[in-house]
Amino acid sequence: MSTSIAEASLPLAPDLAGLEPLQTIKSRWPTIIGAILTVAMVIGLGHELFGSGLAGLSRMVPASPLFYLFFGLLYMSPPTGDLIIFRKLWGIPIGQGYAALLKKRIANEVVIGYSGDAYFYTWARQRAQMIAAPFGAVKDVTILSAIAGNGITLLMIALALPLGINLLSEAQLQTLGGSAAVVFAISLPFLIFSKKVFSLPRKTLWWVFMIHCLRLTAGSVLIALAWHFALPTVSIWMWLFLAAARLLVSRLPLVPNKDLLFANFAIIFIGQDQALSELVAFSAALTLLIHVVLIGSFGLYGLVRKKI
Repeated sequence: MSTSIAEASLPLAPDLAGLEPLQTIKSRWPTIIGAILTVAMVIGLGHELFGSGLAGLSRMVPASPLFYLFFGLLYMSPPTGDLIIFRKLWGIPIGQGYAALLKKRIANEVVIGYSGDAYFYTWARQRAQMIAAPFGAVKDVTILSAIAGNGITLLMIALALPLGINLLSEAQLQTLGGSAAVVFAISLPFLIFSKKVFSLPRKTLWWVFMIHCLRLTAGSVLIALAWHFALPTVSIWMWLFLAAARLLVSRLPLVPNKDLLFANFAIIFIGQDQALSELVAFSAALTLLIHVVLIGSFGLYGLVRKKI
């Protein structure tokens, strides 16, 4: 049987044992933590639902089936990218891996940031016989995801600023500049102290980074295609530009009301303020609906498995 990359790196990095904080804790703790995070996901989804989270579904319903095709691909792009990474690192099974990574995405969106990564770590710890040093790998992949997002954000600022500089006020430009500086400063320490921060081999780290970059780029293209088939009067090139702006706005740390800022930015470029606002609301509500259906399906599947 071939040796995985993570296992092959262990003899060269004996300090990896220090990256497993749950190693000395009784084996039941990963199960307990995973159960707590699962309950938190259910509570978070319930809060969104009772907070009129699905109200956007009653406004605009795109007629083109291509919208739903590309939206579905967009929804699956983050767990698919992670599955590619962890299949290479650990050889995780596709079915169980997809389920765990989908829960990771849902937890990150409806509980608190990176709670999904904690859930995925507990899932990996429960399969320690298959996975060596899971904390180190999950940590590296999570950090590289943030760095890739920050790097693409800075690239988008450089590309979009000449086109939109006349549309921004002086205060907005200062906020944009400050946010860009914070994004760069957040990533810099990880790059300077990379030998102490990361545990995977350098070649593997570069490969993981490239997968994250491809995933983020694919996400921008897919959402542009989905929006184009929802509002076909707007050209695909304009939607691609707005998808890049959406990615940029979502990563800026000093900008409040990011969704409102993006909506205003998009309305300036394409008009159709009511149609665009309803499309953004429908997309958010559809994402929440998929979250609810998936969590319900996972719970039902778990009950059926226990009875068999």
